[in-house]
Amino acid sequence: TLIIEAGVSQTLAQLQIGMRRWFSMSNHKVKIVLLAKFDGTTILLEKWEEEIPVRPRATTTRHSLQHQEPVLRQAITITRDTTTDPISYHATSGALVLSFRLLFLRDPGHGEGDLTFGVQELEEYAEDVWAQV
Repeated sequence: TLIIEAGVSQTLAQLQIGMRRWFSMSNHKVKIVLLAKFDGTTILLEKWEEEIPVRPRATTTRHSLQHQEPVLRQAITITRDTTTDPISYHATSGALVLSFRLLFLRDPGHGEGDLTFGVQELEEYAEDVWAQV
């Protein structure tokens, strides 16, 4: 139910086209698409989920229940600061949170919950990415 699509050579717009394709081609069985765009100076993470759009004064129809739209739920930018020694990494917008219900298609049991990648984990991820380029 989770797809991660990463790109260096693709534009963010191209990655977003791919995100829409994942939702559509899976017949909406994919519940979360995580985009990771690396451009040399920043890493942008976008978490997309689908929802049924709310139309004012519309009645519920079978068509509207089948029509879902991707919604950007979270955007995190991770930057690299080469002016510090050692080089430092900074993530904006807090932790990345992946819904347990959307990942496992059930309610969490005792001791289970959303998957959370904290700021420090995201910054360590960024350090690993930059070490590979």
